[in-house]
Amino acid sequence: MTISKDGKYPAEAEKARRKWEEEVQDTSVRDYSFGTVSGDPVDLLYLPPTLDGPYMEQLGFPGQYPFTRGAYPNMYRGKLWTMRQFAGFGTPEETNERYKFLLNHGQTGLSVAYDMPTLMGYDADDEFALGEVGRCGVNVSSLEDMETLFDGIDLGSISVSQTINGPAYILLAFYVAVAEKQGVPREALTGTLQADILKEYIAQKEWIFPPEESMRIVTDMIEFCTDEMPRYNSISVSGYHIREAGSTAVQELAFTLADGFAYIEHGIERGMDVDTFAPRISFFFNSHLDFFEEIAKFRAARRIWAKRMKHKYGAQDPRSLRLRFHTQTAGCSLTEQQPENNVSRTAFQAMAAVLGGTNSLHTNAMDETIALPTEKAAMIALRTQQLIAYETGVANVIDPLAGSWFVESLTDRMEEEAEQYFQKIDDLGGVIKAIEAGFFQREIAQAAYDYQQAVEAKQRFIVGVNEFVNEDEILDIPVLEISEEVERRQREKLHTLRARRNNDGVESALAGIREACHSSVNIIYPVVEAAKAYATLGEIVETMKEELGTWVEDTVF
Repeated sequence: MTISKDGKYPAEAEKARRKWEEEVQDTSVRDYSFGTVSGDPVDLLYLPPTLDGPYMEQLGFPGQYPFTRGAYPNMYRGKLWTMRQFAGFGTPEETNERYKFLLNHGQTGLSVAYDMPTLMGYDADDEFALGEVGRCGVNVSSLEDMETLFDGIDLGSISVSQTINGPAYILLAFYVAVAEKQGVPREALTGTLQADILKEYIAQKEWIFPPEESMRIVTDMIEFCTDEMPRYNSISVSGYHIREAGSTAVQELAFTLADGFAYIEHGIERGMDVDTFAPRISFFFNSHLDFFEEIAKFRAARRIWAKRMKHKYGAQDPRSLRLRFHTQTAGCSLTEQQPENNVSRTAFQAMAAVLGGTNSLHTNAMDETIALPTEKAAMIALRTQQLIAYETGVANVIDPLAGSWFVESLTDRMEEEAEQYFQKIDDLGGVIKAIEAGFFQREIAQAAYDYQQAVEAKQRFIVGVNEFVNEDEILDIPVLEISEEVERRQREKLHTLRARRNNDGVESALAGIREACHSSVNIIYPVVEAAKAYATLGEIVETMKEELGTWVEDTVF
């Protein structure tokens, strides 16, 4: 490791260096050759000749405040990022088969993609679900569906991420109930619930209840998971969808962290000690095509979070200061034209995420701009991660781009511009007031418009779309087709379920939810009981709509 000429650093830096070395020695190391392909050794970490004040304040050591250089002391030398593939389609039976296929080919965590009816809180036989069941993800309308989804998969040994927001509390209840049926206690469960309702109002538009009522439910989920599921990430604050809606990298960074701070504030207002729940809040970022900008975004995110958590919210536990994040490559950057090019796009984006220190990663398949991934396309996407991990050497050194004048300048600039956005949001009265005023929506719409103008003026090239076009191109890759049979089967299963369950028990459980809506009772507990009684997703949602109401967004121009 590079050290200063006289072998010493200033006292503060020397103390931090020794602490880091002790932490590294206490952690495991993967059984792998970390040298170059030519056989030359590489150090775990590289440092400048001297460590002055600005270095320690802005960069520091991996696993230490302000976490710019990584969330953990030895990063990928100890453990590679979790390789997830966002997967779900058709019936729970079909998706269960895909999960087992991916797990058998080296995937290390599951990430559940739900269909539109599930995301919006409708049962498969609801009139609003017509034509959409199983199309963009797996359909789950009841505990029975969740049991099928994870049949033969030990929830005590596999980390499960669920991309669900408006009805997240219900899918959490289904998941907990399935685990208990498997004999897995709540405290043993690992994974992540997305549950980031604020970004739904900002970007993805899949909300059910008004903002304040939704925040009560999210805070209940955070409290429930803190008390019952200490290894589980209760919320994944998601910039991914903000970026997919057209934001810039800085907007994604600032709006995502602003949402995260809003959840922290609601937890504190609930009376929770920040250090009891903040360590289990994780993040979900997009990795787009501007390679260095994305790397800088990830590094800046860790630093901003650490500083605010320490200085504004008084967090003491280092885990509260450590921002951990999942990354997904940019779906909006993929093209239907020349779709094989998407393999390369995804590889560059995944590499940026790894160089930025991601803790978990999903790589998009080349056909996702056309349909849900085929089995082969999903396999290529997973192999992309494995190639980066085992053949490129980028996982052998922590934060290898640190010290680059370009990367450090980008990181500093993104932090500064994010702080400017935080001030604007504060001036509007906070995140919810800014949502109601349409602030986020206007900012993203303008950024998307500016980008499209640049593409149409050919100030930005998209290979195969506005430059290097194949005029006589014919699509010749397989496409996954979702049969109408999926919807028929899911509807029939629901009808059979309603006929054989104890409907008096369901009504009693729903009555308990009604009461909880107007009390200080944590609503997750009665929802879990309703799930166990086989109340359906739609029945629970409709019960709560009657009590909490719905919300319509004001038009933004």
